[in-house]
Amino acid sequence: MQSPLLDHTALVGDERFALQNPQLLRVALDGRAEVLARTGAMVAHTGRVRFTAWRPPRSQRNQQAGHGGWQGGPGAAQPAALDLMRCTGTGTVYLANLAQHLHILELQRDRLTITSNYVLALDAGIAWQAVGIEGGERISGVGSRSLELSGRGTVVVMTSGRPLVMPVRAGEYVYADADAVVGWSSALEVQLQAQSANTEAWRRRGTATEGWELSFTGDGFVIVQPSELLPPQRVPLR
Repeated sequence: MQSPLLDHTALVGDERFALQNPQLLRVALDGRAEVLARTGAMVAHTGRVRFTAWRPPRSQRNQQAGHGGWQGGPGAAQPAALDLMRCTGTGTVYLANLAQHLHILELQRDRLTITSNYVLALDAGIAWQAVGIEGGERISGVGSRSLELSGRGTVVVMTSGRPLVMPVRAGEYVYADADAVVGWSSALEVQLQAQSANTEAWRRRGTATEGWELSFTGDGFVIVQPSELLPPQRVPLR
């Protein structure tokens, strides 16, 4: 059989995380370390690989930091954290989610804040804590589902289309639509503000005017996608 379709054969390599193509992640498991991935993201695999539900240790579930910890004010409700599965064994796993564009980030003791809906996979050793944006519960975008990732290791982030990375410099402000923001350097100061006086602006795409935006100041960067819609998988809309 002949067809350009058959040119898209599986690539080979020893890298722990690599892109098969811009929308498909290849993960190599060596039988020692495990990888955490978004539940349901596996599209194919080879070898002896097991997929099991992941739950944070009981001692960490209510801590201020650690896997799945929540940082919020008095009486604040804990947001939904990552819905993950453990990938263990030996072989190759292919991960994807709704043909989203994928980006491999290497953390070197950095701190990065990412909206949880945009995390596809990460090393099991990376720690995270949920962080809230004041007033964020009023919008359907980043809201209170932002996670601060820290430590050393790899995290794979998704975007709807090719992202825009905007540098933020001290003394300057950068603004972005709250529904288009994917993540930012955790050292930045972030504030939520309304661009419209329309009381319906909090509803996703509920008006023809711009609604909520985030302002950033400090030293770092902001990741923005060319879409104001979150990946629909497992995303509750208000």
